[in-house]
This record gives sequence, C-alpha cells and structure tokens, in this order.
Amino acid sequence: MGQNKIVRVPYGLTVAPYNQVMLKMNGLSVIESCTFTEGRSGSMFLDDHVLLFVLHGVYAVKYGEEEHTVRKDQMVLLKKSIVVEYRKYGEPGDNLQLDYMMFFLKDELLKEFVKMANVRLDQVVGTVPVSVKDVTERLMKYVESLKPYFNEPDKIDAGLLKIKLLELLFDLSSADTHVMQQLLQLRQPARLNISTVVEENLLNPISLSDLACLSGRSLSSFKRDFQAIYNQPPSQWIREKRLEKAKELLSTTAMSVTDICYTTGFGNIAHFSRLFKEYFGFSPSTIRQ
Repeated sequence: MGQNKIVRVPYGLTVAPYNQVMLKMNGLSVIESCTFTEGRSGSMFLDDHVLLFVLHGVYAVKYGEEEHTVRKDQMVLLKKSIVVEYRKYGEPGDNLQLDYMMFFLKDELLKEFVKMANVRLDQVVGTVPVSVKDVTERLMKYVESLKPYFNEPDKIDAGLLKIKLLELLFDLSSADTHVMQQLLQLRQPARLNISTVVEENLLNPISLSDLACLSGRSLSSFKRDFQAIYNQPPSQWIREKRLEKAKELLSTTAMSVTDICYTTGFGNIAHFSRLFKEYFGFSPSTIRQ
C-alpha cells in the first residue's frame, strides 16, 4: 500500500493527476470524488483534520500502527499532521462505484463550533480511540444536501459553506458521543515527547508548525524545547538527518534520486540536490556513478 511521493491534502487532490472537485472558501474545504475503479493507492499528508464519508465502495487508511477500513455508509475522523497510506476501490457487487466525501476541518472552525454549541472542553474523559462509525440517516441526508453544490462550486458563497460545515459538526455531536469526544480531543492536543514526535515524522513532508502542533506546543515553545534536547535548531537537525538518510538509501538501494528525494521528506529535486551537495561535498548522482 502506498507510493513514494506523498501528496499534501486537501489542495494536492485538486491538481493532476487527481483533479478532484473541491468546495473551497476562505480555507474551508470539502472534496467529493465519484469514480468507477478496481483500486487505487497512495500516500497523503493531512494539512487539516479530515472527516471521511464513504457512500459507495471501500476506503482503507493506515497510519503508524493503526489501520481502518471504511465501507459504504460509514465514516472515520482523522487528526491532522499525519501521513496516511490509503487504498480505495469500488466493489464488484456495486458496479465498482467509489463515492466519498472528505471534510477538512480547521482548528478555527472547531473553536467556533465549541463556542456556538456551548461545549465544555473539560467534558473530554480519557483518550477516545479512532474508530469507524456508521453514518446515521440524519448525516446521510446532510451529505445528500451537498451534492448539488459540486455541480457549480464557483457559485457557492463562503458564508454558506461555513454554515454547512458548522451544521455538519452539530449533526455529528448529536449522532454519536464517541465522535463528539474525538472532536473535543482535536481541540486539546496532548503534550507529547518531542524526540518521539520528531523521529516518528522525520521523513514526512512536515513543517515545524506541524511538529509543534503534534507535540502539543506552540511553535516558539517547540523550538526552545528542541534546542534544549538536541543543541541544534530543529530545522537544521531535521535537514541533516534527512540528508544522511538519503545518502544511506543512495548507497544501499536501487531507488532513483527523485524517489529518494520524496521518500526523505524533500518536495523539490533541485533543492534536494543543492542541499545534498552543500552538506556532503558531492551531488547525489555521484554516488551512483
């Protein structure tokens, strides 16, 4: 499951080769995809929290040690700043139809919902694990109400899209206490060990702000705590570790320079080659020659 290049979503899904339709206004995003397929797989980095609804077919996701398979009329909520490997396909008994919606939920939207709904953040008790849930009739009607919007995405007002996403959160909170607890957890990231967070995400195309969020810290606190542990700024330490991993892969595998560039968290081959030469004194292709 997966591929070398990791796509940053939601925006990476709207360009070739994916070209999925997206409702997007002022940073709020909803993506719809309806295809007929025997199967596709890949990897994506979640820039926002994602709520995935599957209307037809199967959408399997894996991140870390967790795997979840979402089938027809089911949903799953995933936190942001993780790399997800996915496999999606239509089933033979359903004419291979694959139909799903992805709702990208920013922290600002969750904050506004918590305020509007008068929810107390101390209602979170313990850690609620991620799980696949059935879509209720009310939620199904909500999803159906969005279908016409994708026929004319350029005519959808920003205010309307925001109202619809807030409506979704209210529907979720009434449909399942478990999902509500998950939503509240997204608003209260736990303070995690910096070394664990950084080393688990070393090769992911992830920013310092993302790492700070994953560790439950502000960016300034993350940089200060990182410096205290590693005696280096995080950007320098991460860059050097990625370059050393790239050199190892060039020496021990038959992967192309381009694939190694993406595999080690770099998004641009020219930038990767320049940094590699500055650090080691020779270009990546020199090792192969």
